[in-house]
Amino acid sequence: MWRIEKMTSLLCITMISLTLAGSAYSQSTPTVNVLADLGTEITLPCHPPSIDSVYSDIIGMRVEWTKVAEDEARNEAVLLSMGFHKKTYGSFVDRVYMKSDDDASLTITDVSADDSGTYRCEIIYGVEDFTQEIILKVQGSLAKDFPSFISSPLPRSGVVFPYSPSVGRYNLNYVEATKACLHQNASVANLDQLRQAWKGGLDWCNAGWLSDGTVHYPVVRARGPCGGNKGPGLISYGTRNKQNSRYDVFCFATALKGQFYWLVQPDRLTFSEAVQACLDDGAEIAKVGHIYSAWKLQGYDRCDAGWLADGSVRYPISRPRKNCSPTEAAVRFVGFPDKMQKSYGVYCYKK
Repeated sequence: MWRIEKMTSLLCITMISLTLAGSAYSQSTPTVNVLADLGTEITLPCHPPSIDSVYSDIIGMRVEWTKVAEDEARNEAVLLSMGFHKKTYGSFVDRVYMKSDDDASLTITDVSADDSGTYRCEIIYGVEDFTQEIILKVQGSLAKDFPSFISSPLPRSGVVFPYSPSVGRYNLNYVEATKACLHQNASVANLDQLRQAWKGGLDWCNAGWLSDGTVHYPVVRARGPCGGNKGPGLISYGTRNKQNSRYDVFCFATALKGQFYWLVQPDRLTFSEAVQACLDDGAEIAKVGHIYSAWKLQGYDRCDAGWLADGSVRYPISRPRKNCSPTEAAVRFVGFPDKMQKSYGVYCYKK
């Protein structure tokens, strides 16, 4: 009996000692706030307080950067470094790097609005670990490249985008075109708005309705049937029959009053699952007008195809790069896939 009590006492002492030792080996520092402008480069600091001692050799450590969500299950891996081996993930591929082999700080290039949030830097070296959290806030707007015939930047109160329904191009009369834009959180663009969009680089070879009942399409690079004999400009079909004539439509969306975002999910979703996932997050599935506004007016960039409310799948690229709209900034259109297909994520909008 005495031996059992003695062994129990020793076990308790050992457990307490290990707990205290573990606490001594785990270190963290207060959260750091960092402010960045869209399109710039920013470094998130991560410097262990004992950098001159055991942490002096980053090569022998495991460094893990994570973008933290309110729900830990939706955290996004950013970068993992183990010795000379480094791997980046998701929208951070080819955009983030550690400054050097003796510094765990993370540099993010071409900062986008979607980069805002909380980041966690965790360094593990043997039995020791260090954690640093950084809150990144992104502000400002991106400067855009304009065609050579533009002498000054254009007003950016909204964005014009072409739209056609799932049944295909040239299927909307005027009334249907008006409803189509309204359903996408937009209105039918007027001639001046289309002209400003053309001056800003909009080049589209499908004719669409405007608010005055005329039909036009904007051409920046004249070629073949797309303004080939007329040169760049707004190609006009004139006033058309609002009931019988069928075209696409040019919609105009204003700046967002809420938050457009990619909803991190563990699995790909069907369309109905995508709608429900946004609702579960206190939001709604985003509309086409939302994605264009976020892309054009906020510099939103994400190379992940996601469901939108009209059943289409699209993704916004403001920084062209390999495998992600390499030739131009654009909202890329994947199509209107089978709604039961589990191949995509979802973009949500929260008011």
